[in-house]
Amino acid sequence: MSAYAPAPNVYRESAVLTATPQQLVVMLYDGANRFLTQSAVAMREGRPGVAGQKLRRAEAIIDELLTTLDLSVGEIAERLQALYVFFKQHLTAARLEQSADKVEEVARLMRDLRSAWAAAAGA
Repeated sequence: MSAYAPAPNVYRESAVLTATPQQLVVMLYDGANRFLTQSAVAMREGRPGVAGQKLRRAEAIIDELLTTLDLSVGEIAERLQALYVFFKQHLTAARLEQSADKVEEVARLMRDLRSAWAAAAGA
């Protein structure tokens, strides 16, 4: 970390480094939702390049959530895995159809999951 780094970047880095695993998941959901919302807006405004870029960033977060699942803990992890796979499939369809509605549907479901994680994390 540079002494000349902008304050928001320093704050964000500090928040990530001191977060619990549950809080990190909440942060990932927040980032995915931000990118999904930006993608849907760009689709509605007819900016497919921006929409695609934001969608890729959200998909990268979903990929991270998928790869870090510990399936040995049982049914909850398996259900999360199924949801994340559904999200990926739905976003692929959204990209092909340029459907902001499909992107927003995934964002809505992710907001619901984020609320559950935030409650579990005590955030």
